[in-house]
Amino acid sequence: MKLSIVIPAYNEARTIHLILNKVKAVKLIHDIEKELIIVNDCSTDNTEESILHYQQANPELSISYYKHEINKGKGAAIHTGIQQATGDLVIIQDADLEYDPEEFNTLLKPFVNGVADVVYGSRFMGGKPHRILFYWHSIGNQFLTRLSNMFTNLNLTDMETCYKMTKREIIQSINLVENRFGFEPEITAKLARIKGIRIYEVGISYYGRTYEEGKKIGWKDGFRAIYCILKYGLFGAR
Repeated sequence: MKLSIVIPAYNEARTIHLILNKVKAVKLIHDIEKELIIVNDCSTDNTEESILHYQQANPELSISYYKHEINKGKGAAIHTGIQQATGDLVIIQDADLEYDPEEFNTLLKPFVNGVADVVYGSRFMGGKPHRILFYWHSIGNQFLTRLSNMFTNLNLTDMETCYKMTKREIIQSINLVENRFGFEPEITAKLARIKGIRIYEVGISYYGRTYEEGKKIGWKDGFRAIYCILKYGLFGAR
């Protein structure tokens, strides 16, 4: 079995090597292989140089590198990575340090046990470490998750999580159109439509960043998420 790890990157020259080191270090259960797919969304810093240097210095790692010639958004970078994936399973890994690749194994277990088609890593369940940051962000996340659940009839605790692990054939079969931060509600709504799909949720830790540390999502993205929940959840857009 092989896990494709899609890493969208935009202006992450300072941290990209750190997250790649973490991905490299993690030992997956049942000797599952790793495939790294890095998509540079037209960064304006030295992200590309950092990635190419890392790729050259670690020839034993399966690293595929792709670059957008114009900035298209995080969602578009994820689309590119998903299209290039060849593993049995696919997970999204942000290039910052907010999510810990050591927890890939937590998400893998329901697949290994043969009970899941999709596994969400929730920042709001279980007893894992969770950095305390923005009150209104947490309220916003809870609101968006509940709104999404109303239209998908799921009972997720964290729809907006980065960690969504899916079977490759499922995620590659979905027509994804949201190029920016609307990806999360779109993929959730479209997964929920699949008859008989088995979606699980497991608790994960979260090491959130401040805006000074490079966090990019803002209040406008919250309004876009509401729009996408209504578009794909309530109105069933394809």
